[in-house]
Amino acid sequence: MNGLVVLAAAAPPLFAAGLAVGRLLARRTARGDTGHGTPVERATFHTLHTASLAAPPLRAGLTEDAARKAVRRLRPLFGTAALGLTAEDRPLAWDGPGRHHEDAVLDRVRHVLDTGRTQTFTVACADPDCPVRRGAVAPLTVDQRVLGTLVVLGAGGSASAVRATEEVARWVSVQLELAELDRTRTGLIEAEIRALRAQISPHFIYNSLAAIASFVRTDPERARDLLLEFADFTRYSFRRHGEFTTLAEELRSIEQFLELVRARFGQRLQVTLQIAPEVLPVAVPFLCLQPLVENAVKHGLEESVERSRIGITAQDEGATARIVIEDNGIGMEPDRLRQLLRGEGGPATGIGLRNVDERLRQVYGDDHGLVIETGVGAGMKITIRIPKYRPGVHSTPRHPGTGGG
Repeated sequence: MNGLVVLAAAAPPLFAAGLAVGRLLARRTARGDTGHGTPVERATFHTLHTASLAAPPLRAGLTEDAARKAVRRLRPLFGTAALGLTAEDRPLAWDGPGRHHEDAVLDRVRHVLDTGRTQTFTVACADPDCPVRRGAVAPLTVDQRVLGTLVVLGAGGSASAVRATEEVARWVSVQLELAELDRTRTGLIEAEIRALRAQISPHFIYNSLAAIASFVRTDPERARDLLLEFADFTRYSFRRHGEFTTLAEELRSIEQFLELVRARFGQRLQVTLQIAPEVLPVAVPFLCLQPLVENAVKHGLEESVERSRIGITAQDEGATARIVIEDNGIGMEPDRLRQLLRGEGGPATGIGLRNVDERLRQVYGDDHGLVIETGVGAGMKITIRIPKYRPGVHSTPRHPGTGGG
C-alpha cells in the first residue's frame, strides 16, 4: 500500500473526569470511607458526592421528573428551608415548606427571566412558624438563553448564601447544557444515518432488481432467493430503531449486499471472509461496515474491468475487535482521500467513509477512527478497532420481519 491516512483528532468528551470523580465518591460512601480527613475535606467530599447524585436526573433536561429528583438531592447542600426549580416561570419542583409563597416567588422569577440577573428578596409572612423569611432566585442559562431559575428560600440572606445560590445555578446550567449536547449529538447521528440511507443509490436498487429479473425465466428459484435477500437488506438498512447493532447482523447485511452484487457481476467478484466467532456479539454502530464494503465494490468492480477481490476479516484482540476491509481496486491519491474525509469532495462524494469515521470517533473516541491505507493502483485497506465493551453502547437486536418498523 502507498500512503497512509490517519484521521484528525476531535475534542475529548466533556466532564468525563467529573463523572469519574462522582462514581468514586459514590463507591467510597457505600464503603463508609467518609469518616476520615479534616472537616474541610469531609465537607468537600459531601458536596461533590451530593452533586454526583443530582447530576444524572438533570442530564435528561429541564423536566418535572428531573427537577423533582434534583431538588431533593440539592436542598441538603444548602441547609435551607426550601428549594425550587422552574422552567421559565412555570414551577417544576419544590422541596420543603413555604409553598404558599409561590405567587410572590414567581414575580421574582419573571424579573430574573427578563434581566438574567440573580435577585434577592424578603418574604412577608403572617405565620410565625414559617421558616421562610428571605429568598434568592438565580437564572439557569444554556447557550446564553435563560431557560429557568433556581429558587432558594430560608431564614437568612447572607452574601455567602447568595454566592452559593449562583454557583449551584451555574452547575445546574452546565448539566442542562450537557443534556442539550446529548440531544444534539443524537440528532446528528440520526441525520448521519439518514444520509447513509440516502446513499443507497437508485442506481444500486435498479441494478439489483434488473439482475433479479434476469433470473426470473432461466432460474426462478434463484430469482426468488435474490428477491428475499434484497427485501431483507433494504429492511435492515431502513430500520427506524437502534443506534447500534451487532457485528453479526452487520456482516449478515453485507453478505446480502454482496449476494446482490454477485448476481450482477458473477465470477468477477471474489470475497474472502475470516471472522472470529468471539467478536460476532460485539456491538457496533449501525451501518458502519456496509458503506466501506460498498466503497470497495465501487472501486474494484464498477471502475475496473479486472476481477475484484475483497477481503473482510474480524479478529479478537482482547479488549477490542479488529476489523479490516481490503480490496484490490484502483485505490486513490492519499491527498484526495484526506479531502473527502474533510468533506471537501462535494455534497455526495465520500459521504460513506466520512460518515463512518465521524460516528466511530463520536462513540469511541479519537483513537478509534478509520485508518486507511491506499495509493493509486494499489487498492485500499481500511482498519477499524472497536472496543468490545463500552458504557452506553448496546445493540438493538433485529427481529425478522420487523426490521423496518
